[in-house]
Amino acid sequence: MDKKILQLYAVTDRQWLQKGQSLADVVEAAILGGATLIQLREKTMDDESFICEAMEVKKVTDAYGIPLIINDNLKVCLACDAAGVHVGQDDLRAEKVRELLGPDKIIGVTAKTVEQAKAAVRQGADYLGSGAMFGSSTKSEARPMTLDEFKEIRRSVSVPIVLIGGIDAENIRELKGSGAQGVAVVSGIFAQPDVEAAARKLKKLSLEVFSEE
Repeated sequence: MDKKILQLYAVTDRQWLQKGQSLADVVEAAILGGATLIQLREKTMDDESFICEAMEVKKVTDAYGIPLIINDNLKVCLACDAAGVHVGQDDLRAEKVRELLGPDKIIGVTAKTVEQAKAAVRQGADYLGSGAMFGSSTKSEARPMTLDEFKEIRRSVSVPIVLIGGIDAENIRELKGSGAQGVAVVSGIFAQPDVEAAARKLKKLSLEVFSEE
């Protein structure tokens, strides 16, 4: 996979939608601002509704040539022909995901330790997501990861890694020199009053912070 697509990885959260807005609307705004990849995450939606939403969002991502990753739902990924899936440590193992999705889909795996990172890569992960770098507004139980802890993970594997967890325009510069390929951002984009402007600012900063990674 092209590691450049991880530069600004936007992860959706519908809780911040304003009246009259659709998720497809804010996804388009994030892409116009510079998001290089979209992950569609729905933890409480039934499969039928999730598939319908994924179809609408994919119309937007396809129009701009941006890959769409589905969070932890292979059925939805296959139904809308998304670019791939992202799974956590409590979800299906990457090797099983690869078996079910085939060789061409992108598989991302959350890895918070060196052991998890090595196992994910061994099982066929194309990229890793590591954090939470600054805690998380969407996962209250997420323990912040130090930069030194992340660098151990970075040294242990060769696949691209995206950092996640409370990252926004105020703290992204603290990640310079980490060795990551980009950042995954939830509230730093989708909770902002102007999603496009927030994404544009983060994209500019991300290019500065990760340009040499």
